[in-house]
Amino acid sequence: MQERPVIKTAIPRHRYQVGNHAASLLGEIESGDGRTYRYILAFVPAGGVEPVLYVCSEPTPPAERADGAYRLRVVGEFMSDVIDTDDRWGDLEGFAEQALKLGVQMLGLPEVGIVKLM
Repeated sequence: MQERPVIKTAIPRHRYQVGNHAASLLGEIESGDGRTYRYILAFVPAGGVEPVLYVCSEPTPPAERADGAYRLRVVGEFMSDVIDTDDRWGDLEGFAEQALKLGVQMLGLPEVGIVKLM
C-alpha cells in the first residue's frame, strides 16, 4: 500500500465493528512518515492484522487553508487521494461520522452494521 500512514504512537479514541471489519479511530498521533495527522480511522478485516483502508485528517498546508484547516485523505491499496478540505475534519465526532461513511462506501460494507464499541 503506497503512502500508508506510519504510526509510531497514537491514542485510541473510538473503536467500531463495521460489518466484518474492526475500525479504530486514533488521535494524538506521532508519525514516522513525515506527515502530521489529526486523526486516523483504520479498517482491519476480521482475522487480519493490517489495515486495508485508512481515512486520515491532516492539517491543510497554510497556503491552502482558505477552504479549511484540515484535509480528509483516503489511503487504500491502490490509492491515496484528498477527498475534501474543511474545518470540521479537525473535530473528532465530525471526522468519525464522515470517515465511517467513506470506509463503508469504499469497502462495500453494510451501513446498518456500524457498532460503536468504545
